[in-house]
Amino acid sequence: MNSYITGAMIKELREQNSMTQSELAERLGVSDKAVSKWETGGSLS
Repeated sequence: MNSYITGAMIKELREQNSMTQSELAERLGVSDKAVSKWETGGSLS
């Protein structure tokens, strides 16, 4: 899947649930920097 589309979907779903990147990161057990990278297409790993 295209990393840009994936990142946009992650961001859209996060915002629909009124969550910050930090809140999502905490729920997933990753850093907020990882979430930011996912949303910008910088990394999907």
